[in-house]
Amino acid sequence: MSRSRPEVGDWSSPAELAVLQRAELPRVIAQAMRSPFYTARYDGRSVPRGAEDFDGIELTTKQDLRDAYPFGMLAVDREQLATYHESSGTAGDPTASYYTDDDWTDLAERYARKWVGINPSDTFLVRTPYGLVITGHLAQAAGRLRGATIVPGDARSLATPLPRMVRVLKTLDVTLTWCNPTEIMMLAAAAKAAGLRPDQDFPALRAMFTAAEPLTEVRRRRLSEIWGGIPVVEEYGSTETGTIAGQCPDGALHLWADRAIFEVWNPQTGELSASGRGQLVVTPLYREAMPLLRYNLADEVEVSDAPCACGWPLPTVRVLGRSGTDYTVGSATVNQARLEELVFGLPGGYEVMFWRAMAQPDVLRVEFEAPDETREQAVKELAEAIDRELGVPHRITGLPLGTLVPQQALTAQRDILKARYLFGEGEDWDKAVMYA
Repeated sequence: MSRSRPEVGDWSSPAELAVLQRAELPRVIAQAMRSPFYTARYDGRSVPRGAEDFDGIELTTKQDLRDAYPFGMLAVDREQLATYHESSGTAGDPTASYYTDDDWTDLAERYARKWVGINPSDTFLVRTPYGLVITGHLAQAAGRLRGATIVPGDARSLATPLPRMVRVLKTLDVTLTWCNPTEIMMLAAAAKAAGLRPDQDFPALRAMFTAAEPLTEVRRRRLSEIWGGIPVVEEYGSTETGTIAGQCPDGALHLWADRAIFEVWNPQTGELSASGRGQLVVTPLYREAMPLLRYNLADEVEVSDAPCACGWPLPTVRVLGRSGTDYTVGSATVNQARLEELVFGLPGGYEVMFWRAMAQPDVLRVEFEAPDETREQAVKELAEAIDRELGVPHRITGLPLGTLVPQQALTAQRDILKARYLFGEGEDWDKAVMYA
């Protein structure tokens, strides 16, 4: 059943937002109790009814979703489902997610809340996976909702190698893209391998949408610089929840708190609060097929209710990464976000894009690609930055271009596998059946 959902301009203060959230909770909780999981959880116990019971509801965890696989979280008849998705996450065990048509309207509306806008005049390259996960389908639904032309450049299909995507970007005058931050750099490297300049040869491109990886501000600025200064617009979400935060014109990520209730869980104390640092807990307000009550994403975040310069009356969030991803080196700790800030704090002219690191108990090993003419200086400056900012023993190695990302990955024109059975003399019939 289609419902009216709020937009950001429908309220003007956190107090009005709290009233909206409380008013929706009885319906949200009642819908959740239709699923086998929540029915079993509250079997023989007092069932929560509304806002007055919300603080007593226990967290729903990723392990709960794994244990309920595949349809233990389903709160509607199977006939009402529009799509089914899975995400293996970091543990490797699948979690299922499913959506009705009305759920999809909510998903698309939230994704489309980009400050740069999505318009009928846009050609939108969707360069994320379509298979089982939600990312590609989400962008496509939002683009179609706003009338854009969609180019489905599935990031995991053999039919869409990087060189083909570079050609599509240029010849179709693509105006918007959707991919993770690493793919933004891969596209830039592939463009350079094709003899093009990302900052000059794609004049139609006006913004790049990105998610799926924690993104520091310094890395976002570097991605923008590589592509000629266009906005790199971040969002945050998951297959289980869809988009739950989007970037404002001032660069902050705002939680869509008119579409979900957000809390921060402190795993040391077990306390939940509206702001602070800890793991993000989400209760979607407009979910039919798979209602979630206090779902712990297990992402380490920092939530603030301080006013933002953009004027949006929404809390902001800094996504710090998956919980438990700090590593001890010597007597200090290292995490990816802090190290990323140092790597992409190197001057853009050094052309450092691809890197990797290993945190060992006694040394931090860092390797990165750089051109011959800048490699030595980049090693020197990164070593100095790690000494100054992290104070850990380290071994920094500069690598030739093509070491971490092979040149073939940037230039090979592979196509989808097509069966072939008859070959002529001189042809390679070892490619029969799975012929590319």
